[in-house]
Amino acid sequence: LSWRRLAWRWSPGLADIFREIDEDLRRENFARLWARYGIYLIAILVVVVLGTAGVVGWRQYQDSQRRAEGVRYAAAAALVQQGKTADAAAAFAAITHEASSSRAMLASFEEAGLRAKLGKADAALAIYNRLAADGGLDSAYRDLANLLAARTMLGLAGDPKAVVARLKPLTDAENPWHASALEMTALADLKAGDRAAARGLYQKLADDLTASAGVRARAAEMAAALGR
Repeated sequence: LSWRRLAWRWSPGLADIFREIDEDLRRENFARLWARYGIYLIAILVVVVLGTAGVVGWRQYQDSQRRAEGVRYAAAAALVQQGKTADAAAAFAAITHEASSSRAMLASFEEAGLRAKLGKADAALAIYNRLAADGGLDSAYRDLANLLAARTMLGLAGDPKAVVARLKPLTDAENPWHASALEMTALADLKAGDRAAARGLYQKLADDLTASAGVRARAAEMAAALGR
């Protein structure tokens, strides 16, 4: 048995005295530790509280920004539905410069499409070129920008062979846009006067089981028409 248990058995009053001494020692040790390290503990607690408040505040700010951007995007889309194309293009342009990266990217695609619709193909092409060169975007979006840029180029008085060259990386079977790229390449070949190349591409696309049914049917009709 320990000396404390023996003391308890020998005298309950003596045990109380030992307990009081232990408590005094603990209080004294705590006071000494607090005097030495209390300021550091307070500093740590302040940092933790301020850090937590900062994180919560930043998340709330981001949420409010996303909600505001969503409202502005919806308002710009409503202008398109109302037939106010120029106003919608300006609204999407503003979102492009002020919104977060993902929303800005979508707004850029919308603006480019509207600029092309307004007959400003050069402005649309400049936006697509900027998106295609943006290394911060996912490759699928950069490829989409290249595809739409090529389509815009077809409408301009330029060299169709330049369109073919731009589309070539997208015609790989592993590319998600390869069916559209093949169809557009065939159109560029036709514009260049190369019917044989265009027919070959249309036939390839008609046989491509990964392409949509509509694209395959359209390609089959073009291949048949060019084969006559």
